[in-house]
Amino acid sequence: MARELQIREALREAMNEEMRADENIFLIGEEVAEYNGAYKVSQGMLEEFGEKRVIDTPIAELGFAGISVGAAMNGLRPIVEFMTFNFSLVAIDQVINSAAKMNSMSGGEFFCPMVFRGPTGSAGQLGAQHSQNFENWYANCPGLKVVVLSNAYNAKGLLKSAIRDNDPVIFMESEQMYGLKHEVPEEEYLIPLGQANIQKSGEDVTIVSFGKMMRVCEEAVVALAEKGIDAELIDLQTVRPIDYKTIADSIIKTNRCIIVEEAWPLASISSEISYMMSQMVFDHLDAPIKRVTTRDVPLPYAPTLVDAFLPNVERIVQAVDAVMYR
Repeated sequence: MARELQIREALREAMNEEMRADENIFLIGEEVAEYNGAYKVSQGMLEEFGEKRVIDTPIAELGFAGISVGAAMNGLRPIVEFMTFNFSLVAIDQVINSAAKMNSMSGGEFFCPMVFRGPTGSAGQLGAQHSQNFENWYANCPGLKVVVLSNAYNAKGLLKSAIRDNDPVIFMESEQMYGLKHEVPEEEYLIPLGQANIQKSGEDVTIVSFGKMMRVCEEAVVALAEKGIDAELIDLQTVRPIDYKTIADSIIKTNRCIIVEEAWPLASISSEISYMMSQMVFDHLDAPIKRVTTRDVPLPYAPTLVDAFLPNVERIVQAVDAVMYR
């Protein structure tokens, strides 16, 4: 049986279920307890689990990230909420130099089974300092796994897998998507990390994306269908590890590929995929791989410039037209 849940509800359900099953799991971050979470993801959790397992912190990301790394090394399983991943820059030393490296530097003596979660990317007119995407930054670091949800179904299944994982997981959400509803099964399910999802099959062109951009790609797929182009749409779900095989198999079928990403173009996830596909399926490509990213500038504040900055349906359709030689 399935029911419709908001993404925030699916995330909360995942945390509740895992915390009921394992008393070593706790949630920590700014406003997660008394205020029920900045985006109401943790609503009601303080009442159920108490102040020792749902912990409000000062505005001190470096401090509570470091405390959580130490807790993870000693057998607990923290879920660390950043109010946005822009604020994770304050704690990035603990994420990169402690959590990600601890297992390797200790010769396998210590694990850091923990989740760093919170929203990524633009959320309207929030300006350049609160609208950045760090998926590719964190995916660049060995020792981390990086998840970017796109709907309530994979929000729950991926978060449960992330909480159970023995490696530190970066789990990225979107402020603009918390209220969106999708069908979520009542029975328990897990989505493996590192497994892409073919959201729509097609024959003419492969479109690869993840996170909030999946909504834009879905609109583009409809627009392309009206032009007689049958696009296959792949949701990566995790950007470390990347499911290269699913992408490659799709390109072998369609012979063309577009990658859509809400991030700056230099050293992006789309750059990495383009390189790997050139190694794996070069002979199957009938056109160069194209990508649609944000513009290579800090995000402006003006709403018209925000629209010009982000990938949109028109830019995706133009990229597909280019590889179709139309």
